[in-house]
Amino acid sequence: MLSGAFLMALLVAPAAAEPGVVAAVHPHESGTDSQKPHRWAHYGSSGLELGSQDGAFSAKVNVRSQLRFTSPFESAPRRESHLAQPGESNLGFRRARFKMDGHIGVPWINYKYEHDLVGGNLLDLRFDVGPEWMKLRFGQWKADYSRERMDSSGKQQFVERSIVNREFTIGRQKGVELTGRLAKGSLADSQYFVGVFTGQGLGVFRDRRVAADAADGSPMWLARYQWNPIGGGVSLSQSDLERQADPRLSLAAATTSNRSSYTRFSSGGGSQMDGFAAGAPGQYSLRQYMTEAAFKQRGFSLQQEFHWKRVRDNVNATETHMRGSYVHAGYFFNEIYSKIPRQLEFAGRYSFVDRSTGRSNDLLHEAGIVANWFFRGHADKLSVDVSRYSLAAAQSSLGSRVGVRVQWDASF
Repeated sequence: MLSGAFLMALLVAPAAAEPGVVAAVHPHESGTDSQKPHRWAHYGSSGLELGSQDGAFSAKVNVRSQLRFTSPFESAPRRESHLAQPGESNLGFRRARFKMDGHIGVPWINYKYEHDLVGGNLLDLRFDVGPEWMKLRFGQWKADYSRERMDSSGKQQFVERSIVNREFTIGRQKGVELTGRLAKGSLADSQYFVGVFTGQGLGVFRDRRVAADAADGSPMWLARYQWNPIGGGVSLSQSDLERQADPRLSLAAATTSNRSSYTRFSSGGGSQMDGFAAGAPGQYSLRQYMTEAAFKQRGFSLQQEFHWKRVRDNVNATETHMRGSYVHAGYFFNEIYSKIPRQLEFAGRYSFVDRSTGRSNDLLHEAGIVANWFFRGHADKLSVDVSRYSLAAAQSSLGSRVGVRVQWDASF
């Protein structure tokens, strides 16, 4: 209810503040500036763009949907039983989102709102207050930990994120963070993120099962540092759609820790990884580390991450150590052969997850290729990817499976 009221207030604000102004897509070109009606609403490349006459309010509003075909499975297989299942084809809307972002009052108070139209969940409601070099960020959003997760699902190269994402992402959280960018455009160009979160995942402040004198573990602490030594760094958008003439490079490292009843987080909130039972309050202590690199130039893009994770079971006094990594690279071959359509990109990806360095039968591999056709950049694209998933035990294979996904991703 609160998120809905907030949304309506933002949409009504410009009209309420200026009752005499009528939205105009094409303002008159004649007369003085004072005689021209203000263009406070128009449709642009980012969707519907709104703005008050005095510049105190702005909003970019759009709806994004993903129509996806999968065969023979929707989710990547993780166990031998998954590999043995006959599987089936499926066609449906994977995601549908309402999104709005802009500023309120002054340019240095920004907001972002995102709602899941399929599941009905509030995904993002966050505010950034302050100058670029030091902002206070608070609300609910994707915690600023790893690039692949922070990249919007609508700005990916592959139809779905790698198998690394499921085990190592910390997903959306409620919390507060100090973030900023220093020495922009120089060799020392850097971004920092230091935050504290509830550590309970999407839509939860604390575990209601826990009495007031026995809180569920501890908050989630996060620190991330990103260095942009070349070209101002790489934005959170995959594929080099801009065909950067000069190279761009970003390098980052991050760490996070918390204690709760969960071992993993996703868009559905807190849950458990395979092999872990539903936790009691404060049962699991997580500590994670991550390094990443991203590069773009002249139609070529490269992105890589390496993850480490420790899960300590405080009830059964056991520890599990995990590691995982992915690398994917894409290229618009039109850059070297003009007869290939400019809108066509090819990319490849390899990833692995070792779910317990102490066991030998749980090493997951993923190898895939994708072809993307960009009608209107990431705002309207068609993707077809083929991936092979395999499960290994020591030096032998327990089996593999090939999956195909076709997706049309469009924003309006």
